[in-house]
Amino acid sequence: MELLLDTANISKIRKALDYYPISGLTTNPSIIKAEGKIDFWAHLKEIQDMLGKQRTLHVQVISPDCEGILKEAEALRSRLGEDVYIKTPVSKEGLKAIGIMSREGFNVTATAIYTTFQAQLAMLAGAKYLAMYYNRMLNLDIDADKVFRQVANSIREGNHQSKIVGASFKSVMQLTNAVEDGAQALTVPPELLDTVFANPSIDKAVADFRKDWIGIYGDKTLADL
Repeated sequence: MELLLDTANISKIRKALDYYPISGLTTNPSIIKAEGKIDFWAHLKEIQDMLGKQRTLHVQVISPDCEGILKEAEALRSRLGEDVYIKTPVSKEGLKAIGIMSREGFNVTATAIYTTFQAQLAMLAGAKYLAMYYNRMLNLDIDADKVFRQVANSIREGNHQSKIVGASFKSVMQLTNAVEDGAQALTVPPELLDTVFANPSIDKAVADFRKDWIGIYGDKTLADL
């Protein structure tokens, strides 16, 4: 499984990279807006430098039409290099652009996916990642687990190279469900990752073990013995 960060906040990225086994990072216009009126290209370059060559960077286009998407994709690849992933919503125009970009060697992450057939179309068009909105599906009374399983099955049966990247999560349980449903990657806000450890039982276990150790060896650590 790949774990991606869903943020553009520099300090949060730096902290998350210290603690978590991060494989990449995703952004979208709403995430960028949360950072204020930043120098877009300089900000992305700083993020890219932090991620290094071993992690993926997924940046979303904003144009609603195929021609505009392709121009933005060219700009992203020109500024950030050929390894950048072009996040493209699976609208009718977006699907057309995904097909063209895939044929021209762009890395494409299809996004704004709510339905099985949307994902299947993006997969057939050549998208390498399929960003599927788990919690947003639930909010629309769509069976997210069923959609994820159906898409995972399509990938497996067709021997496709696309990967499901689960997105739009509100709880750790949703993350767990998405993986169980076949997601090969998750993109998660740092704040949600931190809730994994907001469990008093974890702290108690650590404290109890330390108490038992101190009862035998005092304040000495393993390294002091």
